[in-house]
Amino acid sequence: MADLKTNFLGIESPNPYWLASAPPTDKEYNVRRAFEAGWGGVVWKTLGSEGPPVVNVNGPRYGAIYGADRRLLGLNNIELITDRPLEVNLEEMARVKADYPDRALIASIMVPCEEEAWKAILPRVAETGADGIELNFGCPHGMSERGMGSAVGQVPEYIEMVTRWCKQYYDRPVIVKLTPNITDIRKPAEAARNGGADAVSLINTINSITSVNLDTFSPEPSIDGKGSHGGYCGPAVKPIALSMVSEISRAQATHGLPISGIGGVTTWRDAAEFMALGCGTVQVCTAAMTYGFKIIDELTAGLSKWMDEKGYKDVSEIVGLAVPNVTDWQYLNLNYVAKAKIDKDQCIKCGRCYAACEDTSHQAISMSDDRVFEVMDDECVACNLCVDVCPVDGCISMVPMEAGEVDPRTGREVQPEYANWTTHPNNPMAKAAE
Repeated sequence: MADLKTNFLGIESPNPYWLASAPPTDKEYNVRRAFEAGWGGVVWKTLGSEGPPVVNVNGPRYGAIYGADRRLLGLNNIELITDRPLEVNLEEMARVKADYPDRALIASIMVPCEEEAWKAILPRVAETGADGIELNFGCPHGMSERGMGSAVGQVPEYIEMVTRWCKQYYDRPVIVKLTPNITDIRKPAEAARNGGADAVSLINTINSITSVNLDTFSPEPSIDGKGSHGGYCGPAVKPIALSMVSEISRAQATHGLPISGIGGVTTWRDAAEFMALGCGTVQVCTAAMTYGFKIIDELTAGLSKWMDEKGYKDVSEIVGLAVPNVTDWQYLNLNYVAKAKIDKDQCIKCGRCYAACEDTSHQAISMSDDRVFEVMDDECVACNLCVDVCPVDGCISMVPMEAGEVDPRTGREVQPEYANWTTHPNNPMAKAAE
């Protein structure tokens, strides 16, 4: 059977699933329950310095975006870092780590961007026996207004500076958590590496307002008639997270930098996709908050079964497999031609493919009087919209044309596949591979 044991920066855990720094990891009680359920590790909810106390709102802290079936697609939270005393958190972390030495325990930290503040807290964290630290440079609300969180994460020079301090005053792995609220994720990742970071984790939450109450005209969640921007997370942010992870994995300046992937991991498939793009571990939050800690059973069983089916023995074999296949648009094979095909036996005659194609795409699907749908190859550009809107999985597929066949849309003969783009002299991944 596949081995899910993970070694990330020398930190071993029984599986690659870690709980992200968030409400599920705010106290000893939660973390013990998580470890008993089977989670491989946790990133303890972000610790602050012993300065002015952190005060959270005593009202709604989350706003939500739902799918048509009320499935939770995204959460917008306005909760700050832990509001529990630093000393209490440190004592609890030490007890948990002593009782679960085989689980990863990472301390998330956010203190003012001053060397003395970091110098003061790091030895105290080290005494807990935590396996490493995660620098929270991502939180986009509340703390950013105080010059921390994403206010640091948006300035590469600050990231490099603080990371250097941490590597100077702390002798275990330093992970830098990056904010997605930035134009080019490669810049802060490069700064983290230049500062000596052992790894990066991403993405933190996306700055957002998820909804407005049209009775009170206040953003949700609403506190006494007022609302604020918050951090957006959950399944809806996964595509953004995957893209940013891939950018770091394939950029020359950060190629090979270990990554802990975060952002909408809900199923084992999500986790496998993050790992295929270069992540050594994945962190989960919203899924645990939605379904509880026992979701780890599905996450581990699904990943293990898939690995067995594919013949992978160790999770490290998956890491980075998809990276060589991520490229810039200019390197895509323009000689490739496909056409949509409709399986009439599966078709339920709903007409969604026809409506979408006829009204908003290339008018490449015909409908007969008895609602039989046909793809017109001389108009089909294989845009995939019909596949995406069809409610029956597998009913419509894209079938590649063979070299030598004539494309009825263009009248041109399909050419052999373009030479392997990974060897193209202008391809940045080809240079990185050297």
